[in-house]
Amino acid sequence: MAAVTTQASIAGFRPCASKSRFLTGAPGKLNKECGVRLPSTSSTNSLKVEAKKGEWLPGLASPAYLNGSLPGDNGFDPLALAEDPENLKWFVQAELVNGRWAMLGVAGMLLPEVFTQIGIINVPKWYDAGKQEYFASSSTLFVIEFILFHYVEIRRWQDIKNPGSVNQDPIFKQYSLPPNEVGYPGGIFNPLNFAPTAEAKEKELANGRLAMLAFLGFIVQHNVTGKGPFDNLLQHLSDPWHNTIIQTFGGN
Repeated sequence: MAAVTTQASIAGFRPCASKSRFLTGAPGKLNKECGVRLPSTSSTNSLKVEAKKGEWLPGLASPAYLNGSLPGDNGFDPLALAEDPENLKWFVQAELVNGRWAMLGVAGMLLPEVFTQIGIINVPKWYDAGKQEYFASSSTLFVIEFILFHYVEIRRWQDIKNPGSVNQDPIFKQYSLPPNEVGYPGGIFNPLNFAPTAEAKEKELANGRLAMLAFLGFIVQHNVTGKGPFDNLLQHLSDPWHNTIIQTFGGN
């Protein structure tokens, strides 16, 4: 009976201790105390440990200032960089923008290499793109990009300091952005009208973080092999047992 009781408790049911408790005064009716499902117990919880929102490692306490309310917040901050609320506000936007740039960068590094390899286009690899001749010199292009991005970054900085303060176009007064939260401007920046739901924000951050790691991987990969990611993939697939990261680092 003890074994049965333990198994039933773990399964979430309250067993009957004896036949006399099993039956009530009215024959054939089950006692309400028997066979009902119990709330989760410590025995049940011990069988399956899952990370909660705000815990990057199950069971590890998260910092008090990271309570899981922010998108992508899993309580990971070993250097306590986000302890200051003002800094956290800036870090949130910095990660969002860097993640978006990383996703564009990874696509710009990988897709042209793939399309060139299969014969759709013919463009240089990303690590040789800077060696090509363009319509202007590299110094001229740098100045143009600096001016344009300086303007954009200043307005983004103003929006973080005072949300909504730059929604009105300073030149074309007939254009303005709808009031939205910082980092999700909407309007012409959201032509498909994707609503920035909590789930969408989580997915965007997850993909942005993955893209930042992929970008770093592309850089390291090229420094080690002298090739792009798609070329390395084809090389690996041609001989999976010998063209691996172990042989690559072992041969250098």
